[in-house]
Amino acid sequence: MSDTNRPKPPQPKQEQAPPGQTMLMQPVPDHGEESYKGSGRLVGKVALITGGDSGIGRAVAIAFAREGADVLISYLNEHDDAKETARWVKEAGQKAIIVPGDIKSESFCIELVSRTVDELGGVDVLVNNAAFQRSYTDIDEIEDAEWDETFRTNIYAPFYLSKAAIPHMKPGSSIINTTSIQSRQPSSHLLAYAATKGAVSNFTAGLAAMVADKGIRVNAVAPGPIWTPLIPSTMPPEKTESFGKQTLIGRAGQPAELAGAYVLLAASEGSYITGAVIPVTGGEIMI
Repeated sequence: MSDTNRPKPPQPKQEQAPPGQTMLMQPVPDHGEESYKGSGRLVGKVALITGGDSGIGRAVAIAFAREGADVLISYLNEHDDAKETARWVKEAGQKAIIVPGDIKSESFCIELVSRTVDELGGVDVLVNNAAFQRSYTDIDEIEDAEWDETFRTNIYAPFYLSKAAIPHMKPGSSIINTTSIQSRQPSSHLLAYAATKGAVSNFTAGLAAMVADKGIRVNAVAPGPIWTPLIPSTMPPEKTESFGKQTLIGRAGQPAELAGAYVLLAASEGSYITGAVIPVTGGEIMI
């Protein structure tokens, strides 16, 4: 799909039960299935991607596979979406392993890294992408358990996974975290989510300094409004209808439009980039 043909608001009003399903979205997101062309930049690499079943995670999995990487896809319980992502990885000629489970659990995070190493031969790239969010208008609506779930999914899990993966990583390996424009421009209705994304950006910078002497690079990608199942499953229908309209480009981004940033940070072309946050925001400013 060319940039000029990307769908613009208004989207049809829609709502789904969390965590959402790709094929129920209108329009269905573009993950680069028909557009991403690889050039061998990740040949021989092994990647672990959380939230790899749909959205940004699926786009990254497809791009990594077409660049030559084998992929372990971690996801919660969206089995059909995960199988579809794995199908695209295998069509690219690469190995795909799908593993359902809850990354809020440290033991599950350790298991993910162990399975990546044991079944795919190592771990060269860790993509901490999975996230949880809900939308509220008043702080009194946010229960303690949900605040805890947001932090455990969005910032505890990257800590658990990084801690487990780093001992297996060789010089030249890469950790890529998904932060958000919300880390710099927090929306009041996403109070918990935005707070965790600020923490992810800070975690990225601190961990980059901590592991620099190991030859491991740590960076983050900061998406703006991206059209994924997270949107209709966590926002009211009136917000999904106008989602992305406020950007300079005037629309929501498609997952495929972020894949190149992750490839850059995983590949040797990004060898002098660490501790950085790359904004992919449709023109929303991060300063």
